[in-house]
Amino acid sequence: MHTLTQDMARFVAGIQLDNLPPEVIEKARTCLVNAYGMALGGRDTPYASVARTAALAMDGEVPRGATLLGDGRRTSIGGACLANSALFHGRCQEDTCGAAHFGTIIIPLLTAMLETRRYALANLIPAMVAGYEAGGLLEQAYCGITTPGGFRSSAIYGTLAAAAAAAKLMELSEAQIAAALSNAASFAGGVLQSFTDGTDEWRYQVGMAGRNGLAAAELAKAGSISAPHALEGRKGFISSFTGKEADASHLAAKLGKDWSMLQVTYKPYPVCAFNQTPVTAALALREEIGDTPIQAVRVRMNPFETGYAGLDAVGPFRSISGTLMSVPFCVATTLVRGVPNMRHMTTYDDAQVNDLEQRVALISDATVPTLSAIIEVQTSDGQQHVRHQKMTPASYAFDRAAVSSLVRRIGREENVPQTAYELVERFAERLPGGSIDDVIASFATIEQRMAA
Repeated sequence: MHTLTQDMARFVAGIQLDNLPPEVIEKARTCLVNAYGMALGGRDTPYASVARTAALAMDGEVPRGATLLGDGRRTSIGGACLANSALFHGRCQEDTCGAAHFGTIIIPLLTAMLETRRYALANLIPAMVAGYEAGGLLEQAYCGITTPGGFRSSAIYGTLAAAAAAAKLMELSEAQIAAALSNAASFAGGVLQSFTDGTDEWRYQVGMAGRNGLAAAELAKAGSISAPHALEGRKGFISSFTGKEADASHLAAKLGKDWSMLQVTYKPYPVCAFNQTPVTAALALREEIGDTPIQAVRVRMNPFETGYAGLDAVGPFRSISGTLMSVPFCVATTLVRGVPNMRHMTTYDDAQVNDLEQRVALISDATVPTLSAIIEVQTSDGQQHVRHQKMTPASYAFDRAAVSSLVRRIGREENVPQTAYELVERFAERLPGGSIDDVIASFATIEQRMAA
């Protein structure tokens, strides 16, 4: 009888470009454009600078190492994971798979590995798919338990995703891939408290997930003896994080059939994934209400979302880590200022926004589906304006052209040279041909400003 890590390893080992559905391959290309594009547009966020400093202090500069994107210096692959993932996560407009942001983990990791070790580019998309599927399988099954329990999906499932992706790119054997997944199950961890406190640890969790996933794969390659029941065992990953007994055969049966990659969504606004719909609804209401003063606002959302750390927070705020999570702040900002941008999200002393924010009530309503919202606005003329914003993952599953348009628009806002996006788009389009040097060159266009 096979263990779950063995079944997952067999699936990962068997992934090839020629046996992947075309729509899965296209979604991987779209994820690359979104990840690199949002990282370019996040060049003025401070998190990469902090992570670079830490990475260089730990690992130092490494000749012919992995490039710190936007900076130009080189360090270890693990150091690049920490620093570059913080850049990819800077705008909070990364891709989303369930409640996990695998693109901020897998893509910086694989980029650094390709640059330093020159693995075949034909393995990039299979490695990406391996990561999204390994992490997404467990995230989809258990995030409804782990998230209310205080664990962050990106951190705990992302470590497994990174291990699968790294192991696939390294072309490890099936047994070694199983060991890498087992190792990752022991290295996974990450809590949600930073969202509640409005602090920045979550910015760096994704880089640590990538770094730990790489270590899991390298240990497996070196010959680590790893628990075969690391996932479904009595004291394994699933039991420890969920308190539930795993149905390993049911999970394994989903591999290659229920593609997590096809569930990936994208974010039009620089706010939490759960705030995309409230912002969309608030934009529509803003047009309807016009200049009429607002007396009160009620936002109804599914309890899974209202219970997420930080969504019910009310200012005063001192960082964007607080504002982008807060439903009251995001809705108030949108109603007052329109489409939220990074300037709005980092303006903490806007008197009009702060006044309205205090009058925005977040209400748990089990009749509202996830990813949807109902906003009720009471205006000074006695009118009540109601917006039922019904959304599904398909509402945010943009195609590559739409993602390209989105990242380029952000690039114009942030004065990123459009040639940077041309290089990224050419890289994604040419796969499995082309060169990772196009990606490195795209980030070289912002090096001077980032380094400063």
